[in-house]
Amino acid sequence: MIVGGGVIGLSIAWRTAQHGLRVVVADPAPGRGATHAAAGMLTPIAEAAYAEREIFALGQESLRRYPAFAAELERAAGLPTGFRTTGTLQVAYDSDDLAVLDELRVLQDSFGVRTRQLTARECRESEPMLDPSIRGGLLAADDGSVDPRLLAAALLRAATAAGARHLPVQVAEILTDRGPGRASGVRLADGSELAAPAVVLAAGWQSAALAGLPAECAPPVRPVKGQILRLRSTATTTAAGLPPGLLQRTLRGIVRGSSVYLVPRESGELVVGATQEELGADTTVTAGGVWELLRDARTLVPGITELALADVVAGLRPGTPDNAPVLGPAALPGLILATGHFRAGVLLAPVTADTISRYLLTGQADPLWAAFGADRFGSARVRPGEHAAQGVAP
Repeated sequence: MIVGGGVIGLSIAWRTAQHGLRVVVADPAPGRGATHAAAGMLTPIAEAAYAEREIFALGQESLRRYPAFAAELERAAGLPTGFRTTGTLQVAYDSDDLAVLDELRVLQDSFGVRTRQLTARECRESEPMLDPSIRGGLLAADDGSVDPRLLAAALLRAATAAGARHLPVQVAEILTDRGPGRASGVRLADGSELAAPAVVLAAGWQSAALAGLPAECAPPVRPVKGQILRLRSTATTTAAGLPPGLLQRTLRGIVRGSSVYLVPRESGELVVGATQEELGADTTVTAGGVWELLRDARTLVPGITELALADVVAGLRPGTPDNAPVLGPAALPGLILATGHFRAGVLLAPVTADTISRYLLTGQADPLWAAFGADRFGSARVRPGEHAAQGVAP
């Protein structure tokens, strides 16, 4: 039983069904939560300034798996994912921003990552539509991107084709056996109950709020609001659908101390994001949030003012106290956690799906989870292997 149909839940459902296990994923609107609002940057190198070394390593491993993951998924679903490997260009607008970028480069060097420092001229040669005031940049050539909305649609189709069952119903409660004290299934919002020897909690920021979840097992996730824009060209376009020369790769900028990113899509969209706001479960799109994003994006790429504003959404990322995911068995036998991915849910989908599905099959905890277990927050310790999905029939 998989609770939650975002990119994480759907990826786990697909991989687990491929292993021959019977899988049910419950979500009234799969792919419509944080996944729907995500930009889809695959940038562990560019995120290195904000991540601990362990998160960076996990992101690098997931990025390594992405080409094969995306290719296999597109074959299985017969749908595109928008996966691209064009790299990320990080740029600084003024001298203070350049100093921040220099610190980032030092940090990235300490992680052993490969980036190339560019002069202002080299930045504009790489992306001709950049404003002439850009002071310099870093090129992470191995970074990529994917379209999360396409990705979610492909995952849902591939999962169901592999035998997974999707229930468009909210999970209301985690059920537990009174005797042995283990997760035994779920109660749905319509009152029906489903028994399952293994329950995977992948409900994003809502993962801690389910009824029936013991307090010591609730992952400490909170909603972190992010507003994001999607722009489209109304002018003559290239074959890729973008105005000639606008952007070829993901652009991450520092503009007078503020961060902004622009992610081009094959479809002709240009995604601009994202704010980061601690406002609880609020998904209101605000004039201030839109103005800040357009202001900073226009400072870097003045040509965006010619694009049409196609979509504005606000999503809720699942944040944790250390901004790292919670992966693996909980203190309650039969309950497996796959939540708290914060900004990196799309990036970490392949490695999360591979490791969680393997655990469901074998009961063996993956070494990649060492820094991401629930017990790091003070939860009761768990013994690797005690929560295997014993009795799950192919």
